[in-house]
Amino acid sequence: MSKRRPLILGNWKMNTLPEEGRLVARQMVPMIRDGLHWDLDWGLAVPFTHLGALRSELEGSGMMGAQDCSAHLQGAYTGEISAGSLAAMHCSFALVGHSERRLHHHESSSTCGLKIDRLREHGLMSVYCVGETLEQRQGGSFNEVITSQLMEALGSRIQDLNHGSLAIAYEPVWAIGTGLTASPQQANEVHAMIRAWVAQNGGANMAEQIRILYGGSVNASNAKELLACTDVDGALVGGASLKARDFADIVLSSVD
Repeated sequence: MSKRRPLILGNWKMNTLPEEGRLVARQMVPMIRDGLHWDLDWGLAVPFTHLGALRSELEGSGMMGAQDCSAHLQGAYTGEISAGSLAAMHCSFALVGHSERRLHHHESSSTCGLKIDRLREHGLMSVYCVGETLEQRQGGSFNEVITSQLMEALGSRIQDLNHGSLAIAYEPVWAIGTGLTASPQQANEVHAMIRAWVAQNGGANMAEQIRILYGGSVNASNAKELLACTDVDGALVGGASLKARDFADIVLSSVD
């Protein structure tokens, strides 16, 4: 694990009803709190419908976040939710550019950049997701793909961001929900490449402080080895974050 403060986030996607989610969080919080012996940050990106229910459960322990936000401040955008509304609901962060948003909603990296702007304006951290498909990995173009995603969304605006307003999550598309996981060596290689891009475009201080998370079938069995990598600062956890004991074990494995 790097010397940066670990950040472990769960992404519940479109799972659980609000009361079910409340019960999972109620089980999870004491498991994590009672086992911690080191400083770290953890939180859950939950469905919009859960924000009210989980606020009291996570308050004072974990961060509450959303899985997306609008690129617009306000207006006639039916079905979207603004960064201002997320801030009013006491969110701390939002995911931006998750591969499922890119695939199913045709979300571009340039649109992601606008969402990052909106979140920063309201004091929320963006967790910007990048990653390659299996075809791009096998074809050897993954560096170019990820660099393009970084440039299109962050570009010169990275100069206006800091480690508190931005985290980056590397999530190889081929490892999301498939049971496949990048090896620690593969993950650390890409994380180091991302950090080098940040250094070149945002400066050495930003690169030293920004947290880069790994996401892609992270579970209680593989988390410790992945989190031991020098450039891996935490994890973005999918299905395992819906199980209180499994997610607690992943969080605690980052500080063992």
